[in-house]
Amino acid sequence: MNRVLVAVDGSKGSRACIDACVRLFAGRTPPAVTLLHVLRYGGPSSVDGLSSDAELAELRQALEGTPQLESLQAKAETALATQRALFEKHGFRDLHTVIRSGRAAEGILNAAVEFDAELIVIGNTRSLIDKLMLGDVAHQVSNGAAIPVLLAR
Repeated sequence: MNRVLVAVDGSKGSRACIDACVRLFAGRTPPAVTLLHVLRYGGPSSVDGLSSDAELAELRQALEGTPQLESLQAKAETALATQRALFEKHGFRDLHTVIRSGRAAEGILNAAVEFDAELIVIGNTRSLIDKLMLGDVAHQVSNGAAIPVLLAR
């Protein structure tokens, strides 16, 4: 395995992704890792509820240049930097960071294709109530992926 996509958001699920990769690749040359953060405008479920790409594009345009978007970008960069440092601490050297926006599951699946990933690693640590109320990105990714998906706990 040479290329892995790891979806991170700064949650405990992100830490579980690192732990899973460290265990999975222990004693081997670590693969190239793309760390992906998908910005979700307006909270976890807002973007997933938009009915069309046109509505999503309109929301993206409305947020362009606003303090809210700058705050989301800063949080994403912090989450990626933290995760990158933890991967480096465990010997991973070929690391790339990417920030996208939109629907989380769709962004993860598209990035996996774009970066020719051979494995997607995503945290799966939310409670059942959270999954029922807000949806479950990990479930959507595992159902939609054409490559193996590791759900990290």
